[in-house]
Amino acid sequence: MPKYCARGQSCHQETPCVDVCTSPLCGTPDLLPLYAPLIYDEIGINVCRTITVTNTAFATQTTAEKATVQVLDVTFGNSTVTTIAGRPNVGKSTLTNYLVGEKIAIVSNKPQTTRNRICGIVTRGDTQFVFVDTPGYHRARTKLGDYMVNVARESISDVDLTILVVEPIASIGPQEEGLIDKIKSSHCPAILAINKIDTVEKDALLEVIAVYSQAAAFDAIIPISAKTGDGVEDLLETCGKYAEESPFLFPEDVTTDQPERQVMAEIIREKLLWCLDREVPHGTAVEITKFSERDSGIIDIDATIYCEKASHKGIIIGKNGAMLKKISSMARADCEKFMGTKVFLTTWVKVKENWRDSDFLVRNFGYSE
Repeated sequence: MPKYCARGQSCHQETPCVDVCTSPLCGTPDLLPLYAPLIYDEIGINVCRTITVTNTAFATQTTAEKATVQVLDVTFGNSTVTTIAGRPNVGKSTLTNYLVGEKIAIVSNKPQTTRNRICGIVTRGDTQFVFVDTPGYHRARTKLGDYMVNVARESISDVDLTILVVEPIASIGPQEEGLIDKIKSSHCPAILAINKIDTVEKDALLEVIAVYSQAAAFDAIIPISAKTGDGVEDLLETCGKYAEESPFLFPEDVTTDQPERQVMAEIIREKLLWCLDREVPHGTAVEITKFSERDSGIIDIDATIYCEKASHKGIIIGKNGAMLKKISSMARADCEKFMGTKVFLTTWVKVKENWRDSDFLVRNFGYSE
C-alpha cells in the first residue's frame, strides 16, 4: 500500500508520510483510504501526484473547504481508450490480437464470433492504449443478438476514440451506416481503418477512400492489413495522438481484462466454430464449472458445452466421441499455451433448447452488461 498524507496544504515531505495523516486540520479522512490504495493497486501508477478533493470527501471535516491528497510512489503517463467497431468478420479481433502482440480474442471465419466486449491493453513507454474489441454490428434475430448489437453500439460512447474497421469495398452497407450514425451522434473522434488491403490492388483503395470520405469526416483514414501487419504501426501511432495525461488503467504487464476462466471458455468456443458447420456452433455456449490448480502447477478444467438441439449434441460429440475429442484436444493445446502450464481438460455436452432467445439463459451464460 502506498504512503500518503492529507493536509489543508500541499505536503512537501521528502520522506514517506504515515499511512493516514490525522492532523487537526483534516480530522480523520474517512474516505481517504479509498483513494490511494485504489489508485495504486487497481490502476498501477507509480510517481508522485497531487490530487485536490473537496471537503465532501471528509465526513468529519467541517472547517476546511478543501484538502490536498498527495499520493507517493505512483506513476502517471498517457492513456487512451479506443473502441474497435465494424460489421461481423471484418477483422476486428485479428486487429486487436496484432496490436496486443498475442491472442486475447478468438477468431474464426464465421460471423458473430465475438460476443462480449474484450479489452486488449498495449503499453508503449509512458503511453497505455486500451483497445475495446466489440461484437460485429448486425441485424439481430435473437435475444443474444440483441445483446451483442447493444454492446457494439454502446461501446462507441464514453471513449476517447473509435476505429471503424471496414473491408476494401467501394460501397457502404447498412451496418457501416448504422455505426457511422452512432459515431456522429457521440461526437467521438474516429479513424477509418480499411482492412484486408493485402487482398486488393492499391488503386482500388482510392475508390473506397473517396466513398467513405463523403459519408463522414473521419479524423484519419488508414489502410491496413491486420493479417500481415501492414499499416498497423501507423494506426497505433495515430491513436497515440488522442492519449491524454492520466494514470494507467491497467498494470504494465497486463494484456487483457478477461478473467482466466472466461479465456478458457472462449478458447473452447473458438474450436467449436472451427470444427462445426452451419448453425451448430452459433447455438453453443461454454461454461467453466471447475478451474483449479494443483500443487504441481497443473490446472484442472471442467467445461460444459451447451447447444440448442439434441441433434446438435450428437454432431458435437461425433461418432464414438471423435468430434468432441478433436475439439477438446485443440482447446487444451491453446489453454496450455495461454496458461503456460499443463492443463487437464474435461468436457461435457448438454442441451438447453433455444437458449439464445431466453433472457435468463443469455444472462446466465455471462452475456449481460
